[in-house]
Amino acid sequence: QVQPVESGGGLVQTGGSLRLSCAASGRSFSSYAMGWFRQAPGKEREFVAGISWSGGRTYYADSVKGRFTVSRINAVNTVYLQINTLKPEDTAVYYCATGPRYGSSWSYASPSEYDYWGQGTQVTVSS
Repeated sequence: QVQPVESGGGLVQTGGSLRLSCAASGRSFSSYAMGWFRQAPGKEREFVAGISWSGGRTYYADSVKGRFTVSRINAVNTVYLQINTLKPEDTAVYYCATGPRYGSSWSYASPSEYDYWGQGTQVTVSS
């Protein structure tokens, strides 16, 4: 079991940057793909970014490509989401989630592929 805990959200102005962190408990963190999702008020949870077990493969939603960067440091059981050039439409609660183990198939954009979710961290972008 790899339970994620997010941090790093806050209130920023349009065009600003944030780095979200996701610290995960568990000894086998490097065996799990990880993902970031977000949910804005009144909207469904949507995929933002995913990263493979070693970090060698990353995936992004079209709406964030070029602005968001996902990375991980397995030695410290942490996944990061660097968010640049923030827009008001990026306002949402951002969730980190644990995906499938190494060697499993992975539909990275589907929430059903993720077994454990953090409590979320709020990102608010003012215009």
